[in-house]
Amino acid sequence: MNDMKKIISQNLITLRNQNHYSLEYLADQIGVSRQAISKWETGEALPDLINCEKLANLYNVKLDDLIHFDESKEGYPIPPKGKHLFGTVVVGERGQIVIPKKAREILNINQGETLVVFGNENPESRGIALVKGNDLLYFNSELINILERNKNEE
Repeated sequence: MNDMKKIISQNLITLRNQNHYSLEYLADQIGVSRQAISKWETGEALPDLINCEKLANLYNVKLDDLIHFDESKEGYPIPPKGKHLFGTVVVGERGQIVIPKKAREILNINQGETLVVFGNENPESRGIALVKGNDLLYFNSELINILERNKNEE
């Protein structure tokens, strides 16, 4: 139980600091006293389930991560809801990579599926992104529909 208190209190401190919230602001958003927030962060007390859910929603993290995610074991801070760090890959001689199994499972990427590769060469935000081809086509058709509706409304 002490490990759980320590994990929850550390997650609450980290999330409040990441979001630049004061104790007063957070207390107001959750509907509790500043002292209650302070006790949760020091591990003197634990928030009840309803307050844990409010905190998870405010911080946009999974409730399970709020109470179980251990930054000291994972090596990175608690991720936002729906965001994942799947690990690292090594680029092969011909540019090939292996997408981690967990990523393939969660994102439902199957053998033979087409992925679209995007890149950004800007030094401040250099990166690469992969998107499932069918998802991109669906997004594109939805975007066209929205643009046509907006044009017809004018």
